[in-house]
Order: sequence, then C-alpha cells, then structure tokens
Amino acid sequence: MNPDLNLLQPYPFEKLAKLKDGITPPTELTHIPLSIGEPRHPAPQFVETIISDNIKGLSSYPVTRGSDELRQTIAQWLISRFQLPADSIDAARHIAPVNGTREALFAFAQAMIDRTTKPLIIMPNPFYQIYEGAAFLSGAEPWFINTTSDTGYLPDFDAVPEAIWQRCQLIYLCSPGNPTGAVIDSTTLTRLIELAHKHDFIIASDECYSELYFDEANPPVGLLQAAADAGYSDYARCVIFHSLSKRSNLPGLRSGFVAGDARLIQSFLRYRTYHGCAMSPPFQAASIAAWSDEAHVKQNRIWYNEKFNAVLDILQPVLDVTKPDASFYLWPRCPIDETEFARGLFAQQNVTVLPGSYLSRVAHGVNPGEGHVRLALVAPLDECIEAAQRIRTFIDPL
Repeated sequence: MNPDLNLLQPYPFEKLAKLKDGITPPTELTHIPLSIGEPRHPAPQFVETIISDNIKGLSSYPVTRGSDELRQTIAQWLISRFQLPADSIDAARHIAPVNGTREALFAFAQAMIDRTTKPLIIMPNPFYQIYEGAAFLSGAEPWFINTTSDTGYLPDFDAVPEAIWQRCQLIYLCSPGNPTGAVIDSTTLTRLIELAHKHDFIIASDECYSELYFDEANPPVGLLQAAADAGYSDYARCVIFHSLSKRSNLPGLRSGFVAGDARLIQSFLRYRTYHGCAMSPPFQAASIAAWSDEAHVKQNRIWYNEKFNAVLDILQPVLDVTKPDASFYLWPRCPIDETEFARGLFAQQNVTVLPGSYLSRVAHGVNPGEGHVRLALVAPLDECIEAAQRIRTFIDPL
C-alpha cells in the first residue's frame, strides 16, 4: 500500500461528526446545517431538460478532452468574463474539461510534480483539504501561508522566504477564498506571476467561487485576467480551475474545466488519458448550456446577497462578523473556543457549523482557523434567518 496514504488527515466533516457524537439536540427544533458548502438553490430547469434530451449519448464513449463545442463554449465564456484577448485562448490548446474541480485539483499535482527533487507545494491556510492531500500523494511537502485578519485574510507572498520559493514547484491559490471569501487583487496576482517566472513554479488558481459576488460592476479578478493585463498573454505557468457547482447550483453534475498554459494543459490531458474519467455526453451538452447562460447566475447572486444581508442584520450586533468580498461563507470570530461553540450550538439549537481549526493546520506557531467557525449560507433564505436567530439566542448568555 502507498505509505503516503498514512499522511492524510481526517476530513473536516469526519472531525465534526466526532465532535457531535453523543449529543441529542432539541427535537422540537429542525436541524439546520450550515457546515457543508453544498449549494441548495434550484438547478436551472433547462439543464435538466437538456440532459433528458441527450440521454442517448450514454451509448457512446466520450473523449477525455471533451467535445469541440464544449471547449469552444468555455473559451468564449473565459474571454467574455475575464476580458481576455480573443486570440489568446485556443479552445483546442488551452482548455481541458473535467468531472468537477475536486478531482482536477488533486490530479494536477500528480501530473506536474517532480518528486525526485524534494518538491514543495505552497498553499493558503486555512484551505480546501484537497490541496494538502494532493501534495502528500504527489510526494511533495506542503508549506502553508497563514491568511489572518492581519493580512486581510489574503496570502502575504512577500513573507515567504527565498529558500521556500526556490523549492516551490506549485502554489495553490483560492480566490475568492474558502473559507474567508477574500479576493486577491490584480496587483498581487501580477506579483505572484513574476515570482513564478523567476523561480520556475506553477500557479494553480482555484476560482470556483468567482461568480458569487455582490457588486455587479466589480466581479473578482482572475489569474488569467491578471496575466493578460500584465502582458503575459501566453499564460505561462498559470492554470485556473472553474466549476458549475457553485456558479450554477449543479454540484451533482460534476462539471468543470482547467485552463491556461497550453504546455501544461497538454501534459495534464495526457495524464488524464490514463487516469481521468471523461465527462458523459449528456453532461457535456448540459454544461454547454450552463456556460452559455448568465441569467441564472445573476439570480443566484441575488439570492445569496439577500441571505447575507438578512443574516448579518441579526448577527452583527452580537458577533464579530463581516460580509466577505465574495463566496457563500461567513467566517465569524467566536466569543469562546470554536469547537465549544460548534458543539454547544448543535446541542442547544440544532444548528451545525464547522470549527475553523478543522480547515487549517498549525503553521509558523499558530493555527489561523482557531477562534473562527465557518457558516455556509446555502440553505433557503428562511432557514438561514432561522439559523441566525438561533445562533444569536445561543450567543446572548455567553
């Protein structure tokens, strides 16, 4: 058995299940889960129709690289959304459809890391645990950049030692961030691109929350956008990951894509020919429709904005919490230990939240998730309001 499997830590929700074990919450209160970032808004009806209309496609093997139409649709969306030069994205060379970005984020490190050179992968802390698992299974050492209130919950690349950059082969970004919702600006991304060229490492930017923002005039900037604006329109060393899960409320479709540096994309496609599962034709047809429509995405943002405003009106008088730049998470600071907070809230109010320390590691002397909990505002508006009221009831006596 691969000994690196022993390096993997329990998933946050395994820890949460143990924390709640043995507790019987009030039966008169319906359980409201705010712990898992699973979109619960309705899936676009047209997607369901298209899957049904294309169900006969299941009788054919799909190709790993996806259909020409799907890749072209994704290319057009990228160019439009991130204002990229039209001639800088070639659908055949720069794009690889994938079955969800969880698989792709993990697999990318397996394809890119040279394990013969004591490799290192940099990642934010707190983080999506797939980054750490991808590092361990690729034979690399994870190195964490703490993102705290002192840094605006953003990675401080200037604080990374020169020796770490020299060993770095890959850096994972998450912008908008999970769990903080913080957005990395274009100037900072450009600085990181310059570091990547200087030290010869790859930037893997997880942008799965990029379409969940609150100011229609100022959507979050993307890595390829920053690269093109800075004159790096070949996107060398830059790769992005996008998904329909959050954008279009389609987590069960398992549809996303990887795009960027053509040389890296072609190598990743070669790896996926052996490892990856090609997307089924009905799901490709549905993905084409979803990437082609923005009306349902704008409605999605309206729903999230309503929930954030309603919940914050209830919680801000009693809890240290602010509206994020983007995403569907709140990252409040707790008045007590975050695990005690989560356990007590479940025991008294039947509301589940995720302790922040379960999403991070001790690095450079601190665990940046300590003192926080993550609230995913994915439930319907009335449930989110009810959950906020129960949280306030729980906090008042503290």
